[in-house]
Amino acid sequence: MKAPDLRLKNRDISWLAFNHRVLQEAADPAVPLYERIKFLAIWSSNLDEFFRVRVASLRALARLKKKTKKKLDIEPEQLLKRLLKGVWLQQEEFGEIFRKRIKKDLAKEGIFLVRDNELSKKQKESVISHFRSTVFPKLSPVFLSGEKAPPFLHNRALYLIVRLRRKSDVLMKQPEQYALIEIPTARTHRFSSIPADSGQHYILFLDDVIRLGLDDLFPQHDVAGAYAIKLTRDAELELGDEYSDDLLEKVKKALGKRSQGVPARFLYDTEMPKKLLLFLQKLFGLTDDDLIPGSRFHNFSDFFSFPNPKSPSLMYEPVPPLSLFEDEGSIFDAIKEKDRLAHFPYHSYDSVLRFINDAAHDEAVHSITITLYRVARDSRVVGQLLRAANNGKDVTVFVEVKARFDEESNIFWAEELEKAGARVLYSIPNLKVHAKLCLVARKESDGIRLYAYFSTGNFNESVATQYTDFGFFTSDKRLTNESKRIFQVLRREKKKVECKHLLVSPFSMRAGFEELIDREIKHAKKGREGLIVAKMNSLEDPGMIEKLYEASNAGVKVKLIVRGICCLIPGIKGMSENIEVISIVDRFLEHARVFLFHNNGNQRLYLSSADWMKRNLDRRIEVAFPIYDKQIQQRVKEILDLQLRDNVKARLIDKKLSNRLRSTKDEIKVRSQFDSYELWSDMRPRPEFSSFP
Repeated sequence: MKAPDLRLKNRDISWLAFNHRVLQEAADPAVPLYERIKFLAIWSSNLDEFFRVRVASLRALARLKKKTKKKLDIEPEQLLKRLLKGVWLQQEEFGEIFRKRIKKDLAKEGIFLVRDNELSKKQKESVISHFRSTVFPKLSPVFLSGEKAPPFLHNRALYLIVRLRRKSDVLMKQPEQYALIEIPTARTHRFSSIPADSGQHYILFLDDVIRLGLDDLFPQHDVAGAYAIKLTRDAELELGDEYSDDLLEKVKKALGKRSQGVPARFLYDTEMPKKLLLFLQKLFGLTDDDLIPGSRFHNFSDFFSFPNPKSPSLMYEPVPPLSLFEDEGSIFDAIKEKDRLAHFPYHSYDSVLRFINDAAHDEAVHSITITLYRVARDSRVVGQLLRAANNGKDVTVFVEVKARFDEESNIFWAEELEKAGARVLYSIPNLKVHAKLCLVARKESDGIRLYAYFSTGNFNESVATQYTDFGFFTSDKRLTNESKRIFQVLRREKKKVECKHLLVSPFSMRAGFEELIDREIKHAKKGREGLIVAKMNSLEDPGMIEKLYEASNAGVKVKLIVRGICCLIPGIKGMSENIEVISIVDRFLEHARVFLFHNNGNQRLYLSSADWMKRNLDRRIEVAFPIYDKQIQQRVKEILDLQLRDNVKARLIDKKLSNRLRSTKDEIKVRSQFDSYELWSDMRPRPEFSSFP
């Protein structure tokens, strides 16, 4: 194995630190109660995906031969031990937050999340009645035997393992029997409300509803105990040779096998007897590493649907979205007049929907070309593209069928578009198309004019209310003509994109950003101001990190806002002493990527779909688009400044990954997400730029 790189944090360790920041939001008493419950759900959902993808991959590496593993940058077994220890510590903290804070605060509101043994006789009778009428018909218990093939455990499904003894076995001469029950969360609610006194609300897990009905399920047996289990499976798709022409069919076939992936995590109730755990381990062919101790309940991601009898008083107040084109006549005339910037969710996503809708119905528009990476299940974007195709428009849609966990939805919509007559392009071998781009060609008096929409986020209206992203509308020929070249590559008409304005990976983005950093280094070495402000989801690429270290050593001030993974280690003398990194986890998921370079006063500002990760720079088609409009530049800088001055939700990323809140000398509280909305609403004066010149 290669010697560990002391200049980089391990990406998986850094990711765990990010998920801990999510957990810290669940513990914050200043956050509304049901928003804190939502953060518990996010933490659980994130962790589940982490095991399905990252832990499963490390397990695969650990199974390699020693000679092969020596070539790796990591020792997978040691890293897995560190990760599992970190997960265990976070699970313990999760339990503390849930039991000692969330449940207590719910009780103060008259909402009680109770167990089956905490109910009154009358409540138990009500629950059993509900069980018999609603839940019982959905259950199919299976008796387990070490002599027969075990039933298949579905990925992420919840089960109860029940210990049973026959009532006729009074002297207990026969061994215990075990039965498996799948908890039917896909067919009924995970939580049940129970009749209570006025002003009080009792809520019970479906798991405990079933526990109360076990005597009905097993009338010939005595129930000795019931314990929750859950199996998480490897989510990677085995596609084989991606260069083959039948990639779409390969993805379809692989999707059918994903639910059958090898185990990545077997969660079990720690109250389960050791003998039973060993029986299950042998029966399902699990290794010691697969076994992860858990609690009485699993799948806390179901807290997304936790009943809220006092809604909406225990949640954030709604943010009325602002309109971008409210007073405009023709949206194309408005964009032709000047570039426009939307900042979601502060702005309504209707601007994007209107852009596509108007193109679908405008007689002067003859073509719409768009990239789709993740679309909503009931996508209004695709609905408008279908209408455009039905209206006789030339519609070309590039659909990325390798977008993890969205493959099935993307394939469905791609086939619907094909049926409507749209031209559908599918994944490029060994590349993912992650760029978010829509190009409209419109016949006007002076010829064909192109209108483009660039975005930092997906064409997905459902997440546009939850993620912060920038959407940029322009008819600037410098950008629209170059975006046309990107689609020529996607149509396989060209092999490479050559641009002067757009930075496009894997062709020019890395070199373009390196050149911009080198300019700052040159300015700093000549005694001039050197400054880089970069905001992204993840910073992992070793080459870009080394460039930032080089800039720091040259005297360039580097201010980074990184929500998730950050492999750069800031604040180290002689390496990164001029670099500060913060992370903001708040009401909305920070998703926009922004890159600002001071350039001796002639500032260069880019928005992008790309993080500084190796995959984004080398293995994806991504776009970073420059902002030339001075007013829009000003507004983006104001947003950046608010985030850099955030002293409510910003946490420092340091070498210890301590996730402590960032303290500032600013006496005025700055909560960037709330203040950004006020800024767009013109409800507050524009801030002075205290973060950068």
